[in-house]
Amino acid sequence: MNATPLTAAARRAPKARDQRGFTLIELLVVLVILGLLAGLAGPRVIKYLSGAKSDTAKVQIEQLAAGMDLFILDVGRYPADDEGLQALVEAPSGVNRWNGPYLTKKEVPLDPWGNPYTYRLGDGGKDFEIYTLGADNAEGGEGENADVRHN
Repeated sequence: MNATPLTAAARRAPKARDQRGFTLIELLVVLVILGLLAGLAGPRVIKYLSGAKSDTAKVQIEQLAAGMDLFILDVGRYPADDEGLQALVEAPSGVNRWNGPYLTKKEVPLDPWGNPYTYRLGDGGKDFEIYTLGADNAEGGEGENADVRHN
């Protein structure tokens, strides 16, 4: 049998297919693909997340309005402007039939942007308005800056 003798250099040199890991080109291709995906999906995710704050404000305002419905059933009137939303969690002075708190968390929440909700008693005390001014905390606006109201 004639075996070809291997030189010392041939024995020490690893074969290309025996090496483990990724080449620089493969890593760059993966980074480009990830960048493209982030560029396409990023704006949609941001739009979805920004709309979530407005939806949260709507839900919180509806919970406050439900608390107002319970308040009027017990007390016979809506809270005055100076009593405000705090009347849903603490009995206003001079009110005997208050049976609250009328909110499950026993505190008036802030809007999703960290501002207090605004409460106004309507003309003649027959209705009320609860609202937030949105992300910009100013009247009007569009998108996340739009006012969210219950009236």
